[in-house]
Amino acid sequence: MTLRNNFHKKCFNKGDIRPFVVEGHQVGLIKSDVLKQLVKYPEVFCIRDCEQTKQGLVELNPAFRDYNERTEQLEKVLRDLRSNGLFPALQGWRDEYFEVKSEHRALLKMERAATPLFGVRKYGVDINGYVRHPTQGLCIWLQQRSNTKETWPGKWDNMVGGGLSVGFGIKETAIKEAAEEASIPKDLVKNLVSAGCVSFYFESRQGLFPNTEYVFDLELPLDFIPHNADGEVQAFELLPAKECVERLFTPDFKTTSAPVVIDFLIRHGHITADDVVDFTQIVELLHVPLQSLYTYKSRMEHAQKQNKKILCSEDKNCNCAKPLENGGIKSRHN
Repeated sequence: MTLRNNFHKKCFNKGDIRPFVVEGHQVGLIKSDVLKQLVKYPEVFCIRDCEQTKQGLVELNPAFRDYNERTEQLEKVLRDLRSNGLFPALQGWRDEYFEVKSEHRALLKMERAATPLFGVRKYGVDINGYVRHPTQGLCIWLQQRSNTKETWPGKWDNMVGGGLSVGFGIKETAIKEAAEEASIPKDLVKNLVSAGCVSFYFESRQGLFPNTEYVFDLELPLDFIPHNADGEVQAFELLPAKECVERLFTPDFKTTSAPVVIDFLIRHGHITADDVVDFTQIVELLHVPLQSLYTYKSRMEHAQKQNKKILCSEDKNCNCAKPLENGGIKSRHN
Protein backbone atom coordinates (compact mmCIF):
# COMPACT_ATOMS: atom_id res chain seq x y z
CA MET A 1 0.00 0.00 0.00
CA THR A 2 1.18 3.51 -0.78
CA LEU A 3 -0.59 5.55 1.88
CA ARG A 4 2.73 6.65 3.36
CA ASN A 5 3.70 8.19 0.02
CA ASN A 6 0.71 10.55 0.20
CA PHE A 7 0.27 11.25 3.91
CA HIS A 8 3.11 12.09 6.21
CA LYS A 9 3.79 13.38 9.69
CA LYS A 10 7.20 14.97 9.34
CA CYS A 11 6.90 17.25 6.33
CA PHE A 12 5.60 20.07 8.53
CA ASN A 13 9.04 20.29 10.13
CA LYS A 14 10.38 21.92 6.98
CA GLY A 15 11.99 25.26 7.66
CA ASP A 16 9.95 27.07 5.01
CA ILE A 17 6.70 26.84 6.98
CA ARG A 18 5.73 29.59 9.44
CA PRO A 19 2.90 29.76 11.97
CA PHE A 20 -0.11 31.88 11.00
CA VAL A 21 -1.28 33.76 14.08
CA VAL A 22 -4.55 35.59 14.78
CA GLU A 23 -5.19 37.35 18.09
CA GLY A 24 -2.18 35.63 19.62
CA HIS A 25 -3.38 32.15 18.62
CA GLN A 26 -1.78 30.00 15.95
CA VAL A 27 -4.51 28.98 13.51
CA GLY A 28 -2.53 27.98 10.42
CA LEU A 29 0.71 27.26 8.58
CA ILE A 30 2.21 29.42 5.83
CA LYS A 31 4.58 28.04 3.18
CA SER A 32 7.26 30.16 1.54
CA ASP A 33 5.46 30.48 -1.81
CA VAL A 34 2.43 31.99 -0.07
CA LEU A 35 4.63 34.15 2.14
CA LYS A 36 6.18 35.78 -0.94
CA GLN A 37 2.76 37.12 -1.87
CA LEU A 38 1.59 38.08 1.62
CA VAL A 39 4.53 40.47 2.10
CA LYS A 40 2.84 42.66 -0.51
CA TYR A 41 0.03 43.38 1.96
CA PRO A 42 1.79 44.92 5.00
CA GLU A 43 -1.45 46.58 6.12
CA VAL A 44 -2.99 43.13 6.59
CA PHE A 45 -0.12 40.82 7.56
CA CYS A 46 2.73 41.29 10.03
CA ILE A 47 5.63 39.08 8.95
CA ARG A 48 8.27 39.00 11.62
CA ASP A 49 11.05 37.11 13.30
CA CYS A 50 10.37 35.21 16.49
CA GLU A 51 12.80 33.41 18.75
CA GLN A 52 10.16 30.85 19.68
CA THR A 53 9.46 29.67 16.12
CA LYS A 54 13.01 29.94 14.68
CA GLN A 55 11.72 30.55 11.15
CA GLY A 56 9.48 33.47 12.17
CA LEU A 57 5.73 33.88 11.90
CA VAL A 58 2.91 35.55 9.98
CA GLU A 59 0.32 37.45 12.02
CA LEU A 60 -2.95 38.96 10.88
CA ASN A 61 -2.67 42.64 11.77
CA PRO A 62 -3.67 42.91 15.46
CA ALA A 63 -5.11 46.36 14.73
CA PHE A 64 -8.17 44.63 13.28
CA ARG A 65 -10.72 44.83 16.06
CA ASP A 66 -13.20 42.01 15.64
CA TYR A 67 -14.44 38.97 13.71
CA ASN A 68 -16.05 41.02 10.94
CA GLU A 69 -13.09 43.33 10.35
CA ARG A 70 -10.62 40.44 10.29
CA THR A 71 -12.84 38.57 7.83
CA GLU A 72 -13.30 41.62 5.60
CA GLN A 73 -9.60 42.52 5.43
CA LEU A 74 -8.52 38.95 4.69
CA GLU A 75 -11.24 38.59 2.06
CA LYS A 76 -9.88 41.61 0.16
CA VAL A 77 -6.45 39.99 -0.06
CA LEU A 78 -7.86 36.64 -1.15
CA ARG A 79 -9.93 38.19 -3.92
CA ASP A 80 -6.91 40.14 -5.12
CA LEU A 81 -4.77 37.00 -5.19
CA ARG A 82 -7.54 35.18 -7.02
CA SER A 83 -7.84 37.89 -9.67
CA ASN A 84 -4.10 37.65 -10.29
CA GLY A 85 -4.34 33.88 -10.83
CA LEU A 86 -1.40 33.18 -8.55
CA PHE A 87 -2.59 30.04 -6.78
CA PRO A 88 -4.41 27.03 -8.28
CA ALA A 89 -6.36 26.56 -5.05
CA LEU A 90 -8.18 29.88 -5.53
CA GLN A 91 -9.45 28.85 -8.94
CA GLY A 92 -11.81 26.57 -7.04
CA TRP A 93 -13.49 29.53 -5.30
CA ARG A 94 -16.89 28.43 -3.94
CA ASP A 95 -18.31 31.35 -1.94
CA GLU A 96 -18.46 28.84 0.90
CA TYR A 97 -16.90 29.77 4.22
CA PHE A 98 -15.09 27.88 6.94
CA GLU A 99 -14.80 29.34 10.40
CA VAL A 100 -11.27 29.83 11.71
CA LYS A 101 -11.23 29.14 15.43
CA SER A 102 -8.89 29.11 18.37
CA GLU A 103 -10.05 26.47 20.79
CA HIS A 104 -13.79 27.25 20.86
CA ARG A 105 -13.63 30.92 19.86
CA ALA A 106 -14.37 31.96 16.28
CA LEU A 107 -11.81 34.53 15.07
CA LEU A 108 -12.87 34.99 11.44
CA LYS A 109 -14.30 33.13 8.47
CA MET A 110 -12.35 32.24 5.33
CA GLU A 111 -13.28 31.17 1.81
CA ARG A 112 -13.04 27.39 1.72
CA ALA A 113 -10.78 27.35 -1.35
CA ALA A 114 -8.21 29.50 0.45
CA THR A 115 -7.79 27.35 3.55
CA PRO A 116 -4.97 25.18 2.07
CA LEU A 117 -2.90 28.32 1.41
CA PHE A 118 -3.02 29.20 5.10
CA GLY A 119 -2.76 25.65 6.44
CA VAL A 120 -5.95 26.16 8.42
CA ARG A 121 -7.37 23.07 10.08
CA LYS A 122 -10.47 21.96 8.24
CA TYR A 123 -13.27 19.81 9.57
CA GLY A 124 -15.72 17.71 7.63
CA VAL A 125 -18.08 14.76 7.85
CA ASP A 126 -18.01 11.47 5.95
CA ILE A 127 -20.57 8.69 5.80
CA ASN A 128 -19.52 5.13 5.05
CA GLY A 129 -22.58 3.63 3.38
CA TYR A 130 -22.43 -0.16 3.31
CA VAL A 131 -24.54 -3.29 2.90
CA ARG A 132 -24.11 -6.89 4.03
CA HIS A 133 -24.61 -8.82 0.83
CA PRO A 134 -25.71 -12.48 1.17
CA THR A 135 -23.11 -13.74 -1.31
CA GLN A 136 -20.47 -10.98 -1.61
CA GLY A 137 -20.23 -10.10 2.06
CA LEU A 138 -19.46 -6.54 3.13
CA CYS A 139 -19.97 -4.11 0.23
CA ILE A 140 -19.33 -0.37 0.23
CA TRP A 141 -21.01 2.39 -1.73
CA LEU A 142 -18.67 4.83 -3.48
CA GLN A 143 -19.52 7.94 -5.46
CA GLN A 144 -17.81 9.33 -8.54
CA ARG A 145 -17.52 13.09 -8.34
CA SER A 146 -18.90 15.23 -11.13
CA ASN A 147 -16.45 16.25 -13.85
CA THR A 148 -17.50 19.85 -13.23
CA LYS A 149 -16.47 19.89 -9.55
CA GLU A 150 -13.93 22.59 -8.70
CA THR A 151 -11.80 20.07 -6.82
CA TRP A 152 -10.97 16.44 -7.60
CA PRO A 153 -13.30 16.29 -10.65
CA GLY A 154 -14.17 12.78 -11.80
CA LYS A 155 -12.44 11.08 -8.87
CA TRP A 156 -13.97 8.25 -6.86
CA ASP A 157 -14.94 9.24 -3.34
CA ASN A 158 -16.72 8.10 -0.22
CA MET A 159 -20.49 7.75 -0.59
CA VAL A 160 -21.22 11.01 1.27
CA GLY A 161 -18.89 13.73 2.48
CA GLY A 162 -18.79 17.47 3.05
CA GLY A 163 -17.02 20.22 4.93
CA LEU A 164 -18.31 21.89 8.08
CA SER A 165 -19.41 25.31 6.88
CA VAL A 166 -20.26 28.34 9.00
CA GLY A 167 -23.56 27.86 10.81
CA PHE A 168 -23.82 24.05 10.58
CA GLY A 169 -23.17 21.43 13.26
CA ILE A 170 -21.59 18.01 12.79
CA LYS A 171 -24.68 15.78 12.77
CA GLU A 172 -26.63 18.49 10.96
CA THR A 173 -24.01 18.55 8.19
CA ALA A 174 -24.05 14.75 7.89
CA ILE A 175 -27.83 14.69 7.46
CA LYS A 176 -27.76 17.58 4.98
CA GLU A 177 -25.02 16.01 2.86
CA ALA A 178 -26.74 12.61 2.94
CA ALA A 179 -29.84 14.16 1.40
CA GLU A 180 -28.00 16.31 -1.16
CA GLU A 181 -25.39 13.84 -2.35
CA ALA A 182 -27.17 10.49 -2.11
CA SER A 183 -30.90 11.20 -1.49
CA ILE A 184 -30.84 9.13 1.69
CA PRO A 185 -34.30 9.44 3.30
CA LYS A 186 -34.89 10.38 6.93
CA ASP A 187 -36.01 6.89 7.92
CA LEU A 188 -32.56 5.57 6.93
CA VAL A 189 -30.33 8.47 7.93
CA LYS A 190 -31.65 8.22 11.49
CA ASN A 191 -29.55 5.04 11.74
CA LEU A 192 -26.25 6.91 11.43
CA VAL A 193 -23.66 5.57 13.87
CA SER A 194 -20.83 7.83 14.98
CA ALA A 195 -17.45 6.14 14.41
CA GLY A 196 -15.07 8.75 15.78
CA CYS A 197 -12.63 10.83 13.75
CA VAL A 198 -9.87 10.47 11.21
CA SER A 199 -7.18 13.15 11.13
CA PHE A 200 -4.39 13.46 8.61
CA TYR A 201 -1.89 15.87 7.08
CA PHE A 202 -1.55 16.05 3.32
CA GLU A 203 0.42 18.39 1.07
CA SER A 204 -0.11 19.06 -2.63
CA ARG A 205 0.28 21.85 -5.17
CA GLN A 206 -3.01 23.20 -3.83
CA GLY A 207 -1.49 23.75 -0.40
CA LEU A 208 -1.60 22.17 3.05
CA PHE A 209 -4.42 19.95 4.29
CA PRO A 210 -4.47 19.39 8.07
CA ASN A 211 -7.90 17.73 8.04
CA THR A 212 -10.14 16.14 10.63
CA GLU A 213 -13.13 14.16 9.42
CA TYR A 214 -16.02 13.17 11.68
CA VAL A 215 -16.92 9.67 10.57
CA PHE A 216 -20.33 8.00 10.49
CA ASP A 217 -21.23 4.47 9.45
CA LEU A 218 -24.60 3.73 7.89
CA GLU A 219 -25.80 0.23 7.09
CA LEU A 220 -28.20 0.35 4.17
CA PRO A 221 -30.76 -2.15 2.89
CA LEU A 222 -29.88 -4.21 -0.17
CA ASP A 223 -32.57 -2.56 -2.27
CA PHE A 224 -31.45 1.02 -1.58
CA ILE A 225 -29.84 2.78 -4.55
CA PRO A 226 -28.34 6.24 -3.91
CA HIS A 227 -29.25 9.08 -6.28
CA ASN A 228 -27.56 12.46 -6.40
CA ALA A 229 -29.68 15.57 -5.85
CA ASP A 230 -27.23 18.48 -6.10
CA GLY A 231 -25.43 17.82 -9.40
CA GLU A 232 -22.07 17.14 -7.75
CA VAL A 233 -22.01 13.35 -8.29
CA GLN A 234 -22.08 11.60 -11.65
CA ALA A 235 -22.31 7.97 -10.52
CA PHE A 236 -22.48 5.55 -7.59
CA GLU A 237 -21.05 2.06 -7.42
CA LEU A 238 -21.40 -0.72 -4.85
CA LEU A 239 -18.13 -2.62 -4.42
CA PRO A 240 -17.21 -5.70 -2.38
CA ALA A 241 -14.64 -4.83 0.29
CA LYS A 242 -11.75 -6.45 -1.59
CA GLU A 243 -12.45 -4.47 -4.76
CA CYS A 244 -12.84 -1.32 -2.69
CA VAL A 245 -9.32 -1.79 -1.29
CA GLU A 246 -7.98 -2.09 -4.83
CA ARG A 247 -9.85 1.04 -5.97
CA LEU A 248 -8.55 3.08 -3.04
CA PHE A 249 -4.92 2.82 -4.08
CA THR A 250 -5.33 3.98 -7.65
CA PRO A 251 -4.89 7.53 -9.00
CA ASP A 252 -8.65 7.54 -9.67
CA PHE A 253 -9.52 7.87 -5.97
CA LYS A 254 -9.68 11.22 -4.16
CA THR A 255 -6.59 11.24 -1.97
CA THR A 256 -8.08 13.12 0.98
CA SER A 257 -11.06 10.75 1.20
CA ALA A 258 -9.00 7.56 1.23
CA PRO A 259 -8.22 7.72 4.99
CA VAL A 260 -11.90 7.49 5.93
CA VAL A 261 -12.50 4.40 3.80
CA ILE A 262 -9.24 2.80 4.98
CA ASP A 263 -10.30 3.40 8.59
CA PHE A 264 -13.65 1.72 7.87
CA LEU A 265 -11.97 -1.30 6.27
CA ILE A 266 -9.57 -1.64 9.21
CA ARG A 267 -12.40 -1.49 11.73
CA HIS A 268 -14.27 -4.20 9.83
CA GLY A 269 -11.26 -6.49 9.50
CA HIS A 270 -10.62 -6.12 5.77
CA ILE A 271 -7.21 -4.47 6.19
CA THR A 272 -5.17 -6.18 8.92
CA ALA A 273 -1.63 -6.40 10.24
CA ASP A 274 -1.36 -9.83 8.62
CA ASP A 275 -2.15 -8.34 5.20
CA VAL A 276 -0.06 -5.16 5.27
CA VAL A 277 3.59 -4.83 6.27
CA ASP A 278 3.30 -1.17 7.32
CA PHE A 279 -0.06 -1.60 9.08
CA THR A 280 1.02 0.23 12.26
CA GLN A 281 2.28 3.24 10.32
CA ILE A 282 -0.96 3.39 8.34
CA VAL A 283 -3.04 3.43 11.52
CA GLU A 284 -0.87 6.23 12.90
CA LEU A 285 -1.28 8.26 9.72
CA LEU A 286 -5.06 8.04 10.11
CA HIS A 287 -4.83 9.68 13.53
CA VAL A 288 -2.15 12.35 13.26
CA PRO A 289 -2.16 14.60 16.38
CA LEU A 290 -2.74 17.79 14.41
CA GLN A 291 -2.77 19.92 17.55
CA SER A 292 1.01 19.39 17.67
CA LEU A 293 1.32 21.60 14.58
CA TYR A 294 -0.33 24.58 16.27
CA THR A 295 1.77 25.18 19.36
CA TYR A 296 2.81 28.84 18.98
CA LYS A 297 0.69 30.07 21.89
CA SER A 298 1.85 27.35 24.27
CA ARG A 299 5.49 27.95 23.32
CA MET A 300 5.10 31.67 23.93
CA GLU A 301 3.46 31.07 27.30
CA HIS A 302 6.28 28.70 28.23
CA ALA A 303 8.86 31.30 27.20
CA GLN A 304 7.12 33.93 29.31
CA LYS A 305 7.23 31.64 32.34
CA GLN A 306 10.94 31.15 31.71
CA ASN A 307 11.38 34.95 31.45
CA LYS A 308 12.83 34.61 27.98
CA LYS A 309 12.90 37.48 25.51
CA ILE A 310 10.05 37.42 23.00
CA LEU A 311 10.13 39.49 19.84
CA CYS A 312 6.84 41.33 19.39
CA SER A 313 5.16 43.11 16.50
CA GLU A 314 6.74 46.44 17.46
CA ASP A 315 10.24 45.08 16.85
CA LYS A 316 12.19 46.25 13.83
CA ASN A 317 11.94 42.71 12.48
CA CYS A 318 8.27 43.28 11.64
CA ASN A 319 6.99 44.52 8.26
CA CYS A 320 3.54 45.33 9.62
CA ALA A 321 1.76 48.55 8.75
CA LYS A 322 -1.22 49.91 10.63
CA PRO A 323 -4.24 51.94 9.47
CA LEU A 324 -4.27 55.68 10.05
CA GLU A 325 -7.37 57.55 11.14
CA ASN A 326 -7.77 58.92 7.61
CA GLY A 327 -7.80 55.40 6.19
CA GLY A 328 -4.22 55.45 4.90
CA ILE A 329 -1.42 53.05 5.74
CA LYS A 330 1.72 53.83 7.65
CA SER A 331 4.57 51.45 8.30
CA ARG A 332 5.31 50.90 11.95
CA HIS A 333 8.99 51.52 11.25
CA ASN A 334 8.77 54.77 9.28
